Amino acid sequence: MSNQKMVPRETQGDDCNNQVHHPYAFHVSGPRKVSAPNWRDLINSSWKDGNYKRTVIACFIQAVYLLELDRQENRSPETALAPKWFIPFKYKLSKTLIDERDGSIYGAILEWDRSAAMSDFILIRPSCAPRAVLALRGTLLKGPTYRRDIEDDLRFLAWESLKGSVRFDGALRALKSISDAYGSNNVAVAGHSLGAGFALQIGKSLAKQGLFVETHLFNPPSVSLAMGLKNVGEKAVVVWQKVRAMVSSNSAAAVESGGGCSNPIALNKWVPHLYVNNSDYICCYYTDQAAATSTATATGGGGDKENVRPRSAANGVAAKLFVLSKGKQKFLEAHGLEQWWSDDLELELALESSKLNKQLKSLYSLPPSSTTNRQ
Repeated sequence: MSNQKMVPRETQGDDCNNQVHHPYAFHVSGPRKVSAPNWRDLINSSWKDGNYKRTVIACFIQAVYLLELDRQENRSPETALAPKWFIPFKYKLSKTLIDERDGSIYGAILEWDRSAAMSDFILIRPSCAPRAVLALRGTLLKGPTYRRDIEDDLRFLAWESLKGSVRFDGALRALKSISDAYGSNNVAVAGHSLGAGFALQIGKSLAKQGLFVETHLFNPPSVSLAMGLKNVGEKAVVVWQKVRAMVSSNSAAAVESGGGCSNPIALNKWVPHLYVNNSDYICCYYTDQAAATSTATATGGGGDKENVRPRSAANGVAAKLFVLSKGKQKFLEAHGLEQWWSDDLELELALESSKLNKQLKSLYSLPPSSTTNRQ
């Protein structure tokens, strides 16, 4: 990457000086050493580098957070923060996913900007660079959107599924549309926190149809949160009932109607990338082998749960799990998106398929009859 020019930074002479030092401005909190694409990518694409891909896709998700904040704060196109997080990488905003109930932006489709690339003599899209990316943000505790965000957080906590959500349907339609337009091997879906939960489940839905979309999940929520809440005592049972009552019963129907995977062997071809921090209790289940084992036992090997992997795939690697360990960290730091474009990031890739089998039971489901046959 040393042979590439660096992403241009804003200077004191930029318009609207009050935006230059905004804490969410790209040049303030964005990656420091990431390179902008140039003609050399035609020979040796930066997108082949897993670190580069992780960094850029995390920036795309940050752009979605900022699209909503720009909307809430009525920023003009000239002062908007979000575009700085994708334009340097030669991508453009194609579509925003809007929750019509409150007008909030929860996702966006970013497409390769051929015109911008041509201006830098990038005649074709670099190898491994997706034609389009669907990016989904997580919970934003600011402005009117927090109510719908928390509602979906509780939905996942109560039902271990997001299928009853309006946003699930919108995200699934968006991913299906770009997959149909460009081919599933030319698109990607990514999300952070709650957005990672949506990305995982819509990616799985397309995988059931034989469409395998590249999937990147940053700090995905753990299925064990719900399981743990049900087991901590009588007081928790009362809380559990209240939580379920707060979430629409449509979620339960969606989980039941979701059924099992009609093609579990094909699902093994879908390999999502998970990025988790050991200090983040939202996603720590994925690195807790004992918890995964106990959950598998408690659920009877899967059944109809959205988050249980079939035993028939026990010999295949379900996903690529990247674990970040920095010792004890505060929750907001361990769960933050910005850590994934840090310059000094050191990740451990979990390669043992047996370990992944126990940790990633949240990815798949089988029809009850198939599960019974493997008892």
